[in-house]
Formats: sequence, C-alpha cells, structure tokens
Amino acid sequence: MAVTSWLEVLRSAEKTALLQDGKRMVHYLFPDGKEMAEEYDEKTSELLVRKWRVKNALGALGQWQLEVGEPVPSGAGSLGSELIKESNANPIFMRKDTKTSFQWRIRNLPYPKDVYSVSVAQKERCVIVRTTNKKYYKKFSIPDLDRHQLPLEDSALSFAHANCTLIISYQKPKEVMAAESELQKELKKDANSPRTRAHRSLRSPSSADSGDGTTYCLDRSSRSEGREATAHLPRDRPHLDCSVLRGTET
Repeated sequence: MAVTSWLEVLRSAEKTALLQDGKRMVHYLFPDGKEMAEEYDEKTSELLVRKWRVKNALGALGQWQLEVGEPVPSGAGSLGSELIKESNANPIFMRKDTKTSFQWRIRNLPYPKDVYSVSVAQKERCVIVRTTNKKYYKKFSIPDLDRHQLPLEDSALSFAHANCTLIISYQKPKEVMAAESELQKELKKDANSPRTRAHRSLRSPSSADSGDGTTYCLDRSSRSEGREATAHLPRDRPHLDCSVLRGTET
C-alpha cells in the first residue's frame, strides 16, 4: 500500500453494492482478505457508516470494528441486556464526518470548553484530548490520513463544546477530498450502468453475520468467471427487491 494510492486499492477490491432505503451500501473484499463495509446517504453522498473485519491467525472472521458511525449500545440485542447496561452517563465516543471535515463527538462531557485541550501528537500520529481537571483522556488516530500517507497538521484541528458534547473537527486535506469525490463518481456510474439487476431472496448459506443485525451475503468468486455478486440486507428483510451492482472492473 506504500506505493499504491488508496483509491487504487479500492478499485482493486471486489465490490458489492446495494441501494436501499435511501442509502448506498458498498462492501469491499480486499486481496489480503480484509473486508470493509460502507453506507452513504444516496442524495448527499455523506458517509454514514464505515466498518472493518479481518481474519484472525486461524483464518476465522472476527467481529466488525466500527470506524465511522453511531456505535451500537453495549449489550444491545444480547441475552440479559435488560439487566446489564452500560451507564448512560459514561462518555460516548463516535465519528461522524461532514463533507469537508473528519469529525468526532464525545457525549456526556459536562465541563466548560476551557477545560479541554485537543492537540496533535506528530510522532504517534494521533489526536489527544485532555482535561485540566484530569477527568478525561482520549487518544485516537485518523485512519484516512494513514491510508493516504498524509501528515497530521495542528492547523487543521479545531473543537467546540455544546450540550455536554465535545465536537472535534479536522479539515480534510485536498488529496482526501479529491479521492472521495472521484470514488463517489465511480459508485454512481456503476449504479446507473446496464449491469444493475434486481434480485429477490438474497440470503444464502454462505452469508456472514456482521454482529449488528446485518447479514452480508457474498459471492467471492472471481469476476472474470462472470458470476453475479450478491448484496447484503438486514436479517429482517431478506426478500426485499433491490438493485445489485457489479463491482468496478479493474
């Protein structure tokens, strides 16, 4: 990945896409076995969700790890979740980007703005959040900058505080915005191509449970064999009519 742009890495992946309920959902399967799933608002192209899944040392698929989007409440959907719940008063960290900025929100932080310090750690390639009263400390990376091999700039970082929520913004570099714009053009081009087909009953024995109520059903055979890719749908809507998009040829 050191000599290949992130956009080229995405183009080389096997892609499965679906338009559903005003969202464009895209699943990527990379040559190294990693998987990435994204959801975009169909009208605005705003990124709503991005999550990753990798295989462990034994080759088994791990749990989906959220990078962008609303985190699933601890214990949600599990047995006994009515009895054991994470405190609603604990700080909740999430990422929700805008068109021009990477943005993180930390809820349940009641302290005034002048208590917070938000800075870039160049050597560690991360952002550090501190409070002068030593009640909160958080360190997090910006994976997009790592994927694009770009430096972290203090001047791009800003923060605000309102309604017990700390909002941290990092202005997207022009290289990232250009790559995102090009990717959206390609996804929309695929969506309008003659290869788009409607399918029913997308569940299959080879489907993979994402752990958050979504099932990803994939045909991982080579596109050169002419087989159709299968889209992913929530478990409770396995027979919904939808548009299935073939991956971009590379």
